[in-house]
Formats: sequence, structure tokens, C-alpha cells
Amino acid sequence: MIDLKIHSPVEEIFNTLFKKKDLQVFVKRDDMIHPFISGNKWRKLKYSLLEAEKQNKKHLVTFGGAYSNHLLATACAGAKFKFKTTGFVRGEVVRNETLTLCQLFGMHLIFTDRESYKEKKALFNQYFQSDKMAYFIDEGGASSEAIQGCAELLNELQVVYDHLFCAAGTGTTVSGIIKGIMEKSLNTKTHVIPVLKGADYLKIEIETNSGCNSFEFHPNYHFGGYAKTDDKLVSFIKDFCKETGILIEPVYTGKMFFSLYDLIAKDHFEPGSKILAIHTGGLTGILGMQDRFNF
Repeated sequence: MIDLKIHSPVEEIFNTLFKKKDLQVFVKRDDMIHPFISGNKWRKLKYSLLEAEKQNKKHLVTFGGAYSNHLLATACAGAKFKFKTTGFVRGEVVRNETLTLCQLFGMHLIFTDRESYKEKKALFNQYFQSDKMAYFIDEGGASSEAIQGCAELLNELQVVYDHLFCAAGTGTTVSGIIKGIMEKSLNTKTHVIPVLKGADYLKIEIETNSGCNSFEFHPNYHFGGYAKTDDKLVSFIKDFCKETGILIEPVYTGKMFFSLYDLIAKDHFEPGSKILAIHTGGLTGILGMQDRFNF
């Protein structure tokens, strides 16, 4: 049976800035769901796995970069729920901690040049068209099933928040969250932090997938683009981890929390507001950027 018990508490974090601005800031700790199927990864995979099971598919085929949290989550979920797994890895053949863990969980890796990688359905068909057991899962787990899974996060909240923050790569997680807010008729304002440069298209996709255009889109916290960073972001992450005991990383959660603190400092929120930040996990992303953290 495909089931993973959710353990994702909400905890308040404290800072003199929050007190000065008369704000309460909380974190939804989705990073605590599972060591490897963590954060939004389980929410995005859940209904795809159930659909694969329903179709009697036994082979999950998916896609990601060399440090992909999604590849690792799929590999672990495959091992846990008895699926064979294959991951197409974008770029040249490399060895790293993330891919080693994928292989330990039994995932077969196929390294693919960046041009071919763009046509994921074509790659799937080229290798697995004759495999009747193969089930396609898009990069990052993006799908309508993933949006459904992410919408369920709202069912776990015991408090109504004035503002909710979430990082966005494909926009799947935040689309689901916005749908969940709409389904519950909440007045919570969603703040989307795209982690890649030139993400205007992502705003349109989120509007289409969620059926809502009333969220706030903050496109200027990408720090140069996807998986890009600078000394300012690294310094913020070091201070945040030291002050809160909560681990974040430079690809997603670091940029999201940086934007939250920056907007608070700029008086973006009404005094007395309650703000919830979604910790979407992805902590192994820091493994590919260790050289930036000099101590």
C-alpha cells in the first residue's frame, strides 16, 4: 500500500526584526516528512505513485539534474513501494553524493546531453516505449496529480495565516497551495518566490494551473538564476541556520527566506500579521554548493 505518514509540524521562529515590525513568522516544516522523500517531494509524488499502481505500472521513469532532490526522492520512494526506477540525468557523466544515494536505492541512471534532455517525452519513448510497465514522471514531479497532492497541505493547518511564502521552480507546489487556499475560501495572500531568472512565464503557468491571479509574484530574488548564489545569500543562510536551528539551502529555501526577511524589513506587511513560510525540503541541494560555504 502506498502511504507515507506526514510529520510536518509548524513552528514559530523569532527575530528582533519581527518583533520590531509586530509580526509573527511560522515555518511549515515539510523538510521533516521523510529524510529523502522530503518537503514537497512526497506531496508531488503521492498521486503519481497511486496512479502508477492503479495502471499496474512497476517502473518509474523520471528526470533531473545531477543534484536533483526529485531524482533522490523518486529513487527512495521506488525502493520503499516496490517500483523499479530509472532517472535521466541532465548533462555529462558525473559522480556525487546525491547520485550515489539514488543508486543505493536501486535507481538506474542514464546520463543525457542537454539538448536531448529538453525532449523528455521523446527520451522516454526512445528507451521505454516497448516497456509496458514504464510510467512517465516529469522533471520535478510536475503534473496535475502533483498539484492535487500539494493542495492537501492546507488540510494540515490549524491556524489561518494572513500571508504564505513558497519558493517556485516549476510552480507545481505553489499552484497546489493556491488551489487549496481557494477551496477553503481563505483570505491568505500567497507570495511566490521564483528561484530562476526570467521567470515571467512561470507566473502565467501558476495562474493557469491554479485558476487564480491574486497571488504576489516576487521575481527579483533569484540571485542570478537557478542554483546561482552570491556572498550575500550565503551569509544570510549561515546566519539563519545558526539562529533558528533550521537547515536551509541556496537553491530554493534560502532564496525564499531571504525574500521574506527583506520584505519584512521594507514594511511590506501590516503590523499584527501572521506569516507562514513553507519549508519545501530539498536540503541535499547544498551538497553541490559546499565550496561557497567557507568557514
